[in-house]
Amino acid sequence: MDFGRRSVKKYNLINPKIDELKKLVSSIADPIGFRDRYGALISLLTLRMEEGLLQTLVQFYDPVYHCFTFPDYQLMPTLEEYAQLLHIPVADTVPFSGSEKLPEHSSLAKVLYMKKSEFKNNFTTKGGLPGFTAKFLMGKVSYFASQGCDIIVEHLFALLIYGLLLFPNIEGFVDSYAIRIFLSGNPIPTLLGDTYHSIHYRTLKGGGTIVCCIPLLYKWFVSHLPKSATFRDRKSGLQWSQRIMSLTQSDIAWYSRVLDDVKIIDSCGEFPNVPLMGTKGIISYNPVLARRQLGYPMKDKPPNILLEGIFLRDNEEDPTMKERVVRAWHRVCRKGRLELGKKDCTSYEPYLQWIRARAIQLKMPYPHHDPIKPAPLKTPYLPLDDKEELQATLERV
Repeated sequence: MDFGRRSVKKYNLINPKIDELKKLVSSIADPIGFRDRYGALISLLTLRMEEGLLQTLVQFYDPVYHCFTFPDYQLMPTLEEYAQLLHIPVADTVPFSGSEKLPEHSSLAKVLYMKKSEFKNNFTTKGGLPGFTAKFLMGKVSYFASQGCDIIVEHLFALLIYGLLLFPNIEGFVDSYAIRIFLSGNPIPTLLGDTYHSIHYRTLKGGGTIVCCIPLLYKWFVSHLPKSATFRDRKSGLQWSQRIMSLTQSDIAWYSRVLDDVKIIDSCGEFPNVPLMGTKGIISYNPVLARRQLGYPMKDKPPNILLEGIFLRDNEEDPTMKERVVRAWHRVCRKGRLELGKKDCTSYEPYLQWIRARAIQLKMPYPHHDPIKPAPLKTPYLPLDDKEELQATLERV
């Protein structure tokens, strides 16, 4: 099937410099306890990412439906998947909106285990946002580690990861947005909002630098790709675009059984889908398109009303919309087996026809590539005597 071609855009996905942060991992005396208390943050520091994979993924972004559209399937990161990957549940509270105030300096200093004078001397402003330099916070981690203050070390180390990796803004700086989200204990909606918002904005701009938690997006996408050695073999000489364009919906690893009993956040308040408030603005995402990723069937094209899109930059003041979104998060609608039926991780023909038609309309950024076939098994060498013995055995059977 000819899906047509659209131009490939140039995107930059810059990972923050975290070499010094990685060195502090050894300061965590109880890694398992740290994971229980703060989530799987350390896994993002140690993740090895293959060059070009995410640059290829973002070429497939569909600005109409806020997802990634491929020739016969769609993929999109969800709240539930991000929560599962980081082992941080989505709290039943209104997520970060940008309107929250920081605690008073004296209270904040206490929460961050700092003396008032130390706080005052190091709480500075960069890019219009107050915060701390990473160098200062790393020094605090090293100091408390030398004193055996494990609880404080974990707390400040987690804050550094929030500021430098989860919510990167200014290099080497942990700003007040990151601090507020860290103290809220509910980062997942904001992480997902930043992912969609940055990719969507750069798609509209025709390219540029995507600013979000790159390791988490990478980890999410890889979780859906085939694990076969043939597909992942770098020696094949195939580009990521060729490997991805060789896939069909039957090749995708659709969902993790860990999510079997999880109820999906399907909509919020008056909105037919889920509005997300990131650090750069508001954007909606459509859980109805991700049902198969959570173990439920895709039977037909979802109604248009469930796919209505919202996109608002933080510099485009719309207090009314922000108020509506905040109110909506007070009325979260979750759906599970009772509402969605039995688990059936299948895409049915009416839905597939709609996706194929959408792919033709949207056009693909790369040409179709034939499926990657497993390498044929090599016939083991057998000495002549062994061959004769094997042949005699086969004749007796």
